[in-house]
Amino acid sequence: MRILITNDDGIQAEGLSVMEDIAKELAGPDGEVWTVAPAFEQSGVAHCISYAHPTMITQFGERRFAVEGSPADCVLAGIYEVMKGGAPDLILSGVNKGNNSGENAAYSGTLGAALEGALQGIPAIGLSQFYGPDNAFLDNPFEASAQHGADIIRKILATKAESSNPYKLFFNVNFPPVPAGAVKGTKVVPQGRRAGTNFGVELQERPNRRKYLWVTGGDQRAPSHPETDVAVNLEGYISVTPMRADYTAHDMLDTFRGIE
Repeated sequence: MRILITNDDGIQAEGLSVMEDIAKELAGPDGEVWTVAPAFEQSGVAHCISYAHPTMITQFGERRFAVEGSPADCVLAGIYEVMKGGAPDLILSGVNKGNNSGENAAYSGTLGAALEGALQGIPAIGLSQFYGPDNAFLDNPFEASAQHGADIIRKILATKAESSNPYKLFFNVNFPPVPAGAVKGTKVVPQGRRAGTNFGVELQERPNRRKYLWVTGGDQRAPSHPETDVAVNLEGYISVTPMRADYTAHDMLDTFRGIE
């Protein structure tokens, strides 16, 4: 198996090393793992691509490259330049430092890479590690994803799910904020929405009197509907959410037929 891995935390991120270990286990001794990751952190860029300007690519080692662009740029670089001799069989993005459950999924560069993989017709999975008081101060905060990551990917791939929908599936996997031994299992659930949680901005003035806006986040442990990704993560379960790039609100199409 030929696996392309990327992330949005950057080429030096701790979670990328975890992903490399997961990918090597999946690829096996006869497989290949290729890393194409952002040169700098790209958190929150979603599915952005550098359409209006070029991006520099640098090789740091055998099958290891950094791109001065977004995670989706890295996927494009991996498919059409780095691995142009043969497309990857699987694209893995992460392991993200922090959850991409709930509304975070809409902003996630980790999932932006997986979405691009799906648009290219390649199986793609984004993996993220929820942080909380039970795992943030462990020697390895990524313990849950490191120990359970390869197994859950195997289970997803083993389903061999097929669909006539032109938008191919990709998967959002979030590991709970607990040590590996405390993981209760896996649940396949829809994306949730944390109550009252939104991004915002905070104004700060520097000593030179210039003003800057910093983006602020919301409470990551705020409740959401039961049996959604946020809820099951906080209960100690790994969440698996199948996703598509189709943004259509299918449940509302008939409601608006009257404007035709």
